[in-house]
Amino acid sequence: MIHKIKNSFSTKINAIGLPILALIWVGFFWGTTWIASKEGVRYIPGIQMAAIRQFIAGLLYILFFLVTKAPWPKGKQWKTIVILAVLNFTLSNGLSTAGVKYISSGLGAIIAAIFPIWVVLISFFRGERIAKLAVTGTLISFIGICVIFYEHLGDFLIPDFRLGIILSVIATITWAFGTLYTRKKAASFNPYFSLGLQMFISGILLFAYNGATGISVNLSEIPINTWYAIAYLVIVGSLITFTIFIYSLQNLPPEVSSLYAYMNPVVAVLLGSVIFDETLSISIALGGIVTLFGLYLVNQSLRRSRKKTNILIK
Repeated sequence: MIHKIKNSFSTKINAIGLPILALIWVGFFWGTTWIASKEGVRYIPGIQMAAIRQFIAGLLYILFFLVTKAPWPKGKQWKTIVILAVLNFTLSNGLSTAGVKYISSGLGAIIAAIFPIWVVLISFFRGERIAKLAVTGTLISFIGICVIFYEHLGDFLIPDFRLGIILSVIATITWAFGTLYTRKKAASFNPYFSLGLQMFISGILLFAYNGATGISVNLSEIPINTWYAIAYLVIVGSLITFTIFIYSLQNLPPEVSSLYAYMNPVVAVLLGSVIFDETLSISIALGGIVTLFGLYLVNQSLRRSRKKTNILIK
């Protein structure tokens, strides 16, 4: 009986495809990290939570590579690591975590997904030729964003809501700069080791900011729910899911492996409405669909024009 069940299970996995299952895992669980972040920042500042998460995750990565005796980066490679640590983790992840304290997790996830638009705009102002498909996708995404924010126009009069939006948008811009810098300064050393070092460095920088400003909660006063959220973000969000994400990248075509990015906001919006009673209205649903479709066109254009570039959607 057990043998039959095992064979049946294996058959279904083979029919679906393990890489596809990996992609679904990434799309779902990276979407849930917005919920974990929202839960964590209910009790402590977002910057402090990002600092703790990144410090622990980065330390675990570094310890692993120390045990496996992986070679350390050398010379100018450290410059690349530090710059990416500042752009991708200190600013982008730090600010997006801080921003979700003041806005819904679903809205934060949707804003985070629009970063390819900034890639297109930055490239345009650098004098690069922009494909018509990218322009079309950008315009469609802009229309979708307008639909989403139509019912939130009055909320912009609320200082906290306005702050959350500003922090989240800046986070997407810094991630776009980080993406373009990664493309320009592609490193030759272990990318996973680099990721751990970036997290660790950004954790130290964020702790330094917390210490300088005094905006933090004593570690002994942090409630258990926040520690659960941090543990989830470190273990599931950073370690497990990132590993599975790399597996999906290695075993699926780029146009398929990137689909997780369009699943994240959907998961965040749906779970946010269930867990935190966040508003799930027609404008958010319709605007979200339009925005994600526009982003899909933008990314299709980026892939066609830069086939050799590895642009990751956050």
